[in-house]
Amino acid sequence: MRGITAFLFAVAALLAAAPAALAFDPDTEARNYSKGQERAAIYNTPEYQALLRQVSLQNRAAALQLQATDPERNFSGHLCASGEDGCAGDARLYDWGPKAYGIVRPVLFTARSGATISGHVWSTRSGPAKRPGIVITNGSVQAAEQLYWFAAQTLAKAGYVVLTSDPQGQGQSDERGEAPDGDEGSPAQTDGRPFFDGTVDALDFFLSTPARPFRPRQSCETGTSHAPKHERRDSAGLNAAYNPLWEQLDPTRIGLAGHSYGAAGVSYVGQWDPRVDAIVAWDNLGVPDPNESFGGSGGGPSAKPCPADPSARTPAPIRKPALGMAADYFIPPEPNTSDPDPLDKSRVSREYSKAGVDTGELIIRGGTHYDFDWIPNPGFPATLRGADMITWYTTAWFDKYVKRDRSAASRLLTSRWSNDRQEAAVDPDGDGNMFSFYYRSRFDLRVGGRRFVSEDMREGNGLAADCEPASYAYIDIVTSADAPRPGAAACPVAVAGSGERCLPRRLPVSGRRIGPARLGRSAKAFFARYRAVRRGRAATRFCVKGGGRFLVGARKGKIDFVATTGRGHRTRRTGPGRRVKRARIAGTRRLGRGLLVGHRVGRGRVVYGVRRKRVRFLAAVSLRQVSQRRALVRRLRAAHLR
Repeated sequence: MRGITAFLFAVAALLAAAPAALAFDPDTEARNYSKGQERAAIYNTPEYQALLRQVSLQNRAAALQLQATDPERNFSGHLCASGEDGCAGDARLYDWGPKAYGIVRPVLFTARSGATISGHVWSTRSGPAKRPGIVITNGSVQAAEQLYWFAAQTLAKAGYVVLTSDPQGQGQSDERGEAPDGDEGSPAQTDGRPFFDGTVDALDFFLSTPARPFRPRQSCETGTSHAPKHERRDSAGLNAAYNPLWEQLDPTRIGLAGHSYGAAGVSYVGQWDPRVDAIVAWDNLGVPDPNESFGGSGGGPSAKPCPADPSARTPAPIRKPALGMAADYFIPPEPNTSDPDPLDKSRVSREYSKAGVDTGELIIRGGTHYDFDWIPNPGFPATLRGADMITWYTTAWFDKYVKRDRSAASRLLTSRWSNDRQEAAVDPDGDGNMFSFYYRSRFDLRVGGRRFVSEDMREGNGLAADCEPASYAYIDIVTSADAPRPGAAACPVAVAGSGERCLPRRLPVSGRRIGPARLGRSAKAFFARYRAVRRGRAATRFCVKGGGRFLVGARKGKIDFVATTGRGHRTRRTGPGRRVKRARIAGTRRLGRGLLVGHRVGRGRVVYGVRRKRVRFLAAVSLRQVSQRRALVRRLRAAHLR
C-alpha cells in the first residue's frame, strides 16, 4: 500500500512539473471564451423575460413595503435593494414556497456592528428529523443572496438546512451599523469584515435555539454589545430570536460555502471556528489567514482588524477538508492572449495536500466568476452547465465531509463531467468535458482507507460512473415535489473503466453461470458492463444491489470463476444466508471442510461454502478447478471467501 501511495505522488509530481502540451491557439481561445454566452439561452427567451419582469415587480413592491414598515433599516441605497432584474437571481426559484417544493423562512438578526442582517432559512418538510446545516456567504460588489438560491435550494433538497443572507452593505441588509460602530463593516468591499465576522455572526444565528437565543457578539471596533437592539427588534416582532428551523438542525454537522470575498471568508472561518466540519469555496479557496491580502480588498488585509477581539484575526492551521472551485475567467472576464500557468488556480489546494488534509480544486472550462452566482443578464457571462457542476460537487463534498455519507465518494470521483451530453450539445467543439484545459483540476482525497490523487481531472484517470440518474440539472431537483427522496445509493467508488450497473439483487445460479457472469465468456465485456469496485489477485469484485460481494475471475481473458455472497442469488435449492441441516445439501458431495460441490452442469459445477450450518457463498467453477481441489481452496482464500 505504501508503495502504491508513493507511486501516485511521484506521478502527481511529474504531472505538476510538466509544461503545457500544446501551443496557445487564438481560435481555440475564442471558442472557449464564447462559452460565457451559454447561460443566456435560458433567460433570453420571451417566457423567461416575462417571468423575470413579474418577479422583479413583486420584489420591488416587497422592498418598498419593508422599508415603509421598518424605517429603522438602511438598505435602500444598495444596488440590489429592490431585487429586480439581474438582482433577482434565477426567476424560476420563487415557487419554492408557493408550490410547496420546500420550506423557507425569512429572518432578520443583528450583526455585531449593530447592522440588521436580512436572510432566509431553507429546508424541506420531508426528510430526517435532524439534518446537517450549511451557511452560505455571498460575494462582494453588491451580490444579493438571491443569486445563490440555486445552491441553497439544491442543498435543502439533498437533506440540509441552509442559511442564506445578505452581508452588511449589500442587498437588504443595513449599510451601517449602530453607534458607536456605524462605520464598522462599511463599505463592505474595502472593510472585509462582513465576509469574515459576518460569516461567524450568521453561524451564531444559525445555531441559535429557544434554549440558547441569538445574542450578537461585541463589536470589533469598540467592544460594544448591540444585543439591546436585537432584543428590542425581537420584542417588536421584527427580528428572529432564534433560527426558526432549529428543530431540524444537527449542530454537530456544519459546513460553510462562500463565493469570491465570501470564499475568502469561509476559507478562514471554516478552519478557525471549531463548529465547522468542511468548506466549499467558490472562486476560490483562500489561505486561512484574514491578515493576508485578498484580491477584492484592494491590496490590504482581507479583513480589517478586530481590536476588541484580536483572536478573531489569528491565522488558523489547515485541518478541515476544503474544496475550491474556479473558472477559466475571473472578473471582468477577459480572453487569454497566451497560455496561463496551469497551476495558478490550485496553489492553496496544494498547500492543503502538504498539510495532509483532503482537498480539491475544480476549474470550469470556459466558465467565469459569474458561473457561481445566478445573474440573468448578458453583462454577466456564464456557461450553461456551470451551475449544475457547482451544485453537484458542492453537494457531494458536503455529503462526504459533513453528512458523512459513504456513497459520496462515488459522486466526487464520477466520470460524468468528463463526458456530459448536455455540455457537448452546446459546446462550440462538441466537447463534453467540463474541466478546464488551461488550468489543472485536482483531487487529493482519502477514499475507503486509500488515497486518491489526481493532478489533472480532465484526463479522467481513476474516474468512473456514479450510481445517480444519467440526467442531472439543479432546476429539475429544486422544482420537484417535497416528497421523501430515495437515500443515496449504496455506491462504492468504481474501478476506472468499469460499467455503471451493479448486479441485480436476485440472480439465478447454476454450474455454468451466476446471472450474467457465464463461464467461458469475455471477462472484458463483463467488466465494461458492470460496476467493479476492487481488483484483486484472485478475482475482481463487483457491487450488488442490496449488498453482498460478487467476484469474477478470469484466465486468458475468459471468465473461469464466479462467486457471490448476495442473499438473493441462489440455486433452486439454496443460497447465501440460508440454513442447512447437518451442513449437508441434497445432491452434493463434500469437497473439503466447509465446501460442497453439486452435480455437473455443462462444463461447470456449483460450489457451496458452508459454515456453522449456514451457506456463506456460492461459486460457479470449471470442472478443471473442481479436480484441482487444493488450487481451488487457495483461490477461494485469496478471494477472502474462506
